[in-house]
Amino acid sequence: MSAVPAATELAPTDSRRPGWRAWALLAPMVLWLLAFVVVPTAILLVYSFCERDEVGGVIFTFTWENYHRVFDPVYLRIFVRSVYYAGLTTVICVVLGYPVAYYIARASVERRNQLLLLVMVPFWTSFLIRTYAWITILKQDGLLNGLLLSMNFITEPLGLLYTPTAVVIGLVYAYLPFMILPIYGSAEKLDNSLIEAAHDLGAGPVRAFSSVIVPLTMPGIAAGTLLVFVPAIGMFAITDLMGGAKVPMIGNVIQNQFLQARDWPFGAALGVIFMLMFALTYVILQSRGARHAT
Repeated sequence: MSAVPAATELAPTDSRRPGWRAWALLAPMVLWLLAFVVVPTAILLVYSFCERDEVGGVIFTFTWENYHRVFDPVYLRIFVRSVYYAGLTTVICVVLGYPVAYYIARASVERRNQLLLLVMVPFWTSFLIRTYAWITILKQDGLLNGLLLSMNFITEPLGLLYTPTAVVIGLVYAYLPFMILPIYGSAEKLDNSLIEAAHDLGAGPVRAFSSVIVPLTMPGIAAGTLLVFVPAIGMFAITDLMGGAKVPMIGNVIQNQFLQARDWPFGAALGVIFMLMFALTYVILQSRGARHAT
């Protein structure tokens, strides 16, 4: 009889130990998030309500002027252009990446690893080197025009470089792997018996794809959309190098405000609006994912 209370007294202390261990394991990640996410975001938010002095310094006085400037028609057009190019990039990545990801997921294990390696190969090279390689391909005396001229498909070189088309090509090339990998993760877990059941019930290939395969892989599509759409809005290197600074996006404007114009408060306000767009995109994708799950 005396052993039972002793066991019950020890139970609460034993049950608390995993919680402390879990917090100890999470502590490095929490500290990293505080140092490199929470604190910089708080600084950005504070700066967005400040003013700029005549020499580019920050005056810590509360004002809404920076956010009023964000909604100037000039910057609104840049926001709309950024969303358009990012959306177009995302759609093209889905169209190109979904068949590739599905084929990799349905392949044998050995072949699957080889195909995944091919998807990851571009990450072995510097992003700038890959971008300059595309410049070499798209310029008037580059590889693409030379090939088309030699095959008599065109009579004069195409002016692709420093155009919106070049920007979209660069964005698709840069972010296509980020669409393939999440879709692959969902397609790999796809149960073949569900597809067979759809065929047994009379569904054709198109109906089975649209009613069974796509809904079951929607979490991968949503994750890929988030990984492509949001970074594509803020990309500035591709628009500078392949667009020739003729197709400015919101990332270019933010960079110019911090480096050239030295207007940190206005650049911070643009950054806060950009983060709100990211949060809105995340909420929309989460709600759609939950709707498909139910």
